[in-house]
Amino acid sequence: MNTQWALGLMSGTSLDGVDAALIRTDGNEIFEIGASLTLPFDDALRTRIRESVYMRGDLAKIEQDMTLAHADAVKALLKKVNLKPRDVHVIGFHGQTIAHRPHEGLTWQMGNGALLAEKTGIDVVCDFRRHDVAAGGQGAPLVPLFHASLVKHMELPVVVLNLGGIANITWIGRSENTGEDIMALDIMAFDTSPGNVLINEWALRHTGESLDRDGKLAFAGKAHPDIVKRYLADPFFSVHPPKSLDRNYFTLNLVENLSKEDGAATLTAFTAAAIEAAQHYFPVSAKHWYVAGGGRHNPALMQAITERLTYVRPVETLGWFGDALEAQAFAYLAVRSIKRLPLTLPTTTGTNRAVTGGAFYASQIIHP
Repeated sequence: MNTQWALGLMSGTSLDGVDAALIRTDGNEIFEIGASLTLPFDDALRTRIRESVYMRGDLAKIEQDMTLAHADAVKALLKKVNLKPRDVHVIGFHGQTIAHRPHEGLTWQMGNGALLAEKTGIDVVCDFRRHDVAAGGQGAPLVPLFHASLVKHMELPVVVLNLGGIANITWIGRSENTGEDIMALDIMAFDTSPGNVLINEWALRHTGESLDRDGKLAFAGKAHPDIVKRYLADPFFSVHPPKSLDRNYFTLNLVENLSKEDGAATLTAFTAAAIEAAQHYFPVSAKHWYVAGGGRHNPALMQAITERLTYVRPVETLGWFGDALEAQAFAYLAVRSIKRLPLTLPTTTGTNRAVTGGAFYASQIIHP
């Protein structure tokens, strides 16, 4: 295990494409961070995946085509670094979340693990969330143990903030005499709010572009504090973590009568205010906040967050690559899954115990 690569694949709620990344790990230590890439979805597939989130379209065909796009990302990454399928021990395949309602015991990540194993010639672990939900958990976020493995040598507590389509945090602290075993660290995690998803949907509706590029809309507008306050009055924010969000839980209804600029500014302010409010649940204030995910590329959103919190920096200040972090995490989780190690904890998802997860699909291809 220590001498082989694991490859992670992530397609998030922002629907921008497939992130693929390589790491060397034994499921506990991370020995080496390898190459990564992003393979954008073509416009037609992105539109079809967006429709699938609303249960529209031919879901089986969308799943097949989305899986084939992931296979293309695997092949492109292996070609980039001149590796063969036999050099990769396992693929961690997150799939595409199209429904997430853990309060009903439901979560669905679209993705055909058998097809991916067949097309790549590499064993696949997928369907990471369902076991956690079956054990009473939220099924999200899944990346906290990976975050803990990255920061365990640092001065704690710290927060890793993932600004994806949904924003989530991992708070990591150290109790006395716990050392650096990740299972002995204090870890808390939960979804805080929409991250990019509402901002992206607003931009798409008003500009035809799938994001507020460079925060131009938000910078040109004025946030409406009364509407931000109405968003924050939602019962979700009074629920004690762990907790998680479906991408469709919050809507654009409250901003629909605003100008495109004011709407973007208000949604940006809402996301930042919700992240600020999340710290009230922390056992101890964090010394540093490190930001990953596509939202860190939005200067309006980053400015709104840094105005509310102390010492906020992109994860690149630690030498990490924020666009690849979640893909790396699913490579890590795939190895843990094969070893039947826990992927989630009661303090990260609310499950009734530390549980493993994932469905395994063995490649039937024999490599010379």
